[in-house]
Amino acid sequence: MKRKQSGMTLIGFIIVLGVGGVFVYMGMKLVPMYSEYYSVKRSLTDLSNEPGAAQMDANKVRDLFFRRMEMSYVDSVKPNNFKIIRGDSGMEVTVDYEVRRQLIGNLDVIGHFRAEQQFRTKTD
Repeated sequence: MKRKQSGMTLIGFIIVLGVGGVFVYMGMKLVPMYSEYYSVKRSLTDLSNEPGAAQMDANKVRDLFFRRMEMSYVDSVKPNNFKIIRGDSGMEVTVDYEVRRQLIGNLDVIGHFRAEQQFRTKTD
């Protein structure tokens, strides 16, 4: 009676390891992009929850936001990506930016992120 061997060959294991390595490498490039995005969203939310945020001067809001970006080590957001639109009930702050990271050779990953936050005046 012959016994049949089962399992993975060394070449099969190396191929699976290589494919897994490519996915881990891609994750190492993508996770920091999304981490920055969530820092931007959190900063906008925290800023909108400050007392009197809807009545603040646009330059003050911009300054406070970019201070938070420095503390969070966010380098992808530039001043031209930050927009404030004033309305009757407060203001809307929009941060719209792209992040480009080199993946392999001349293959890049581009992430387009947009975060919006309403700064509403509190009515009692």
